[in-house]
Amino acid sequence: MIFVRRKRRIERVLIVEDEPLSAFDTEHLLRDSGYSIAGTVDSVAGALALLSTDPGIDLVLADIGLADGSGIEVAHAARLRGIQVLFVTAHCPEEARPLAAGCLTKPYPQRALIAAVAAIDAVMDGDPPRRLPSGLRLFHEAA
Repeated sequence: MIFVRRKRRIERVLIVEDEPLSAFDTEHLLRDSGYSIAGTVDSVAGALALLSTDPGIDLVLADIGLADGSGIEVAHAARLRGIQVLFVTAHCPEEARPLAAGCLTKPYPQRALIAAVAAIDAVMDGDPPRRLPSGLRLFHEAA
């Protein structure tokens, strides 16, 4: 029997994280797992600039607390463009639920981030996720 790996819907990821070490680790982890990084920014302004100019972003990983505002602002802009958002934050506010596919609670092991992205990818494909890592809450059916 030949197993064929399905094509992922999530290929390019925008990382919005104002903690440099966390951003660096996330970028390298995703690259090592076969994802392309659309950009790594530390501000709402930087994220909004990339979202307005790069049509190839498939997923935004966004922290909530940023120096110049909230990741919720980034999620609003991503949602308007049909881009999925995964919040990665210590405390996910209730008002974030309608804007994102889910929330992964910090701190998390690296494998949890990869599993969270895979779960959102599966839901985008209309499939149930294989497994949900500890600390991940999916909010709704991704489109």
